[in-house]
Amino acid sequence: MTYLVTRAIVPAFMAASLVGAPVQAGKADDTLRVAMAEEILNLDYNYTTKREYIILAQMTDTTLFDLDPVTQEFHPAVATGHEFVDETTLDITLRDDVQFHDGSLLTAEDVAYTYNWINRDDSESNAQGVVSRWLDNAEVTGPNTVRFHLKSVYPLLLRDMAQRIMLRKAGAYDVDGEIDRDAMAQALISTGPYKVASFEPGQELVLERFDGYFGEKPAIEKIIVRNIPDIGTQQAEMMSGGIDWMFKVPLDLANSLGATPMATHLSGPDLRIAFAVLDAAGHTGADGPLTKVKVRQAINHALNKAEMAEYLIGGSAEAIHTACHPAQFGCDTSVQDYPYDPEAAKALLAEAGYGDGFPLELWAYRDKSVAEAVSADLTAIGIDVNLRYVKLESLNQARAARDIPAYIGTWGSGGTADTAAIARIHFSMESDRNMSGDQALADEVLAAEQTNDQEKRAEIYSSALGTIADQAYWAPLFTYSANYLVSPDLEFPLDPDGLPRLQNASWK
Repeated sequence: MTYLVTRAIVPAFMAASLVGAPVQAGKADDTLRVAMAEEILNLDYNYTTKREYIILAQMTDTTLFDLDPVTQEFHPAVATGHEFVDETTLDITLRDDVQFHDGSLLTAEDVAYTYNWINRDDSESNAQGVVSRWLDNAEVTGPNTVRFHLKSVYPLLLRDMAQRIMLRKAGAYDVDGEIDRDAMAQALISTGPYKVASFEPGQELVLERFDGYFGEKPAIEKIIVRNIPDIGTQQAEMMSGGIDWMFKVPLDLANSLGATPMATHLSGPDLRIAFAVLDAAGHTGADGPLTKVKVRQAINHALNKAEMAEYLIGGSAEAIHTACHPAQFGCDTSVQDYPYDPEAAKALLAEAGYGDGFPLELWAYRDKSVAEAVSADLTAIGIDVNLRYVKLESLNQARAARDIPAYIGTWGSGGTADTAAIARIHFSMESDRNMSGDQALADEVLAAEQTNDQEKRAEIYSSALGTIADQAYWAPLFTYSANYLVSPDLEFPLDPDGLPRLQNASWK
């Protein structure tokens, strides 16, 4: 089935087109003005989770390691090197020239304190759940050395260190024995390439280039982040020159405004993928149609996911056939594919004993046009679809109660380019997202997290993903695309992991 989308030119664009291109103030005063719809209330990423906060942390914070978004290789950052003494003991050597924004030097005590604090139950840090999975304790072993004692083998250790734990001064959260979890929420003292000049929660954040930063200095002197919840207001600001950068831009707006001299439309990858999960385990019916592998394979053949990606998501979105994002470590794209073929789908249904189709309740919570397209494709092969489009909370509750035969889900892997970030949560026997009922598959997914041998991990994931594809436990759909509107004067590089890195922006 072919999907058509009407490209609307919004009224604000029509009005602005009559007055010509705006004056671009950003380049003139070396200030990058950024719009974010999400309210910014807390600058401490150790106590936040949303994508906007990750973007801010990339500018204000540094971590022990850097992760190259292109090669997925780890490089020294605050750490100059590391060595595994054994599988559960890691020694790290630190730079001696890392400054906090108040001018003080970072020490081994600061690093050990940060990790041990986050690991404490009473820290209530948003990173505590990550760190507590693997950290027993961090021990200062010298002026610039720290030893990490692990609870067990954990192959994502360096990735967590590179992406989730932001370094703080010793005692930052418990001065004189008094716990203050909000100590860094507004008056952030960190070690990143930008420091906080001023902050009005929910309104405006001003960042200035930190001259004491140990790494490569960013090209732009100042970045102002404005909270602008309304996309129409963001659009008007972009056209008037009030902002230089906006993201999460609807495709129609990105295309229309990006076609003018007032803004440039950039489309980059996103680690989020969409997929349909099928009740192969028979939770909603012990001998139901979805327990038959040929029925699940038929559903895969029925979906015109390439056109969904092109016309409903647009930009750099692409069809996928794997239960992971192709950019993630371990995502083997050589597994079984089911090309769009409605006739093959009908034949498989007939072979499974459902030549006349069957009723199917399909749940969805976002991207209604996608849900409708999936429903239409399944209807075209004879399946009587009842589309239940609900809020996420309702879907989660029904799934937990095992009342959902099929649903359309999405997963962004928390920006982590590793198959582990999507496999365990969806195929562990402890997760209600796992509707496969396949214990051997669950064991295999878990085994990939029990070794530090990356080649072995890749082999395990290849086998697990092969099983998922062969058994058609999912009907993978497509990757998402990230749409940006930026000032024509701005050079903004796009990375394959989909994370915007404003610290790498520069003026043309």
